[in-house]
Amino acid sequence: MSPQRQSASPSDEQLSIIDSLSALPFPDEEGRPGMGGQWGGPGFHLAVLRESQDFWEDRSNEIIEPAERELEADLAGLAAVLTGRWGAPETIDLWPYLGFDNPDPDFRAREPLGFLCGVAGNMRVWRLPNSERWIGLALGQADPEWPFQLLAAVGEAASLVHRRV
Repeated sequence: MSPQRQSASPSDEQLSIIDSLSALPFPDEEGRPGMGGQWGGPGFHLAVLRESQDFWEDRSNEIIEPAERELEADLAGLAAVLTGRWGAPETIDLWPYLGFDNPDPDFRAREPLGFLCGVAGNMRVWRLPNSERWIGLALGQADPEWPFQLLAAVGEAASLVHRRV
C-alpha cells in the first residue's frame, strides 16, 4: 500500500512532506502527479498526504461518512501541529477562485488554487514567516465515486490575491 493511504494522525511522513514542499524551489514547468502523489509547477507544489478508498462499488453513507471523518481527523491533527508552528490559520473560501464573477471567459485561477477549487470548498492557510509562500491543507474529492484526499499545497503569496473584475 502506498504511504499516502496509511492511517496517520499527523505522521512524521506527512509533516516531512509539508516541510519539504515549503522549502523546495518551484518547478519551471507544470508537472503531472507522480508516483508519490506530488506535483508542481511555476509558483506551486501539491501533494496528496492521504486518501480514502474509492466509492465506485458502494456510495452508502455507512461507507462514505467514516472515511470522510477519518481524513477530517488527520487534517485536524496536522492543523494543530502547523498552528503550533505558525499560529492560527486563515480559512480561505475557494469558490471565488472559480472565476464565476470574472467577465473574462478565459479566466483561470493561478495554481494551485485552480486545482484546489475544483475538488474542495475551502482550505486552511498558514503564511510562512519571512517568506512569500503559504501552506494550505484541504480535504477534497474530485467526484462522488473517487476517494477523499487530504491535500497539502504550497503557493506564492500573490496567488491568494483574488481580484474581482
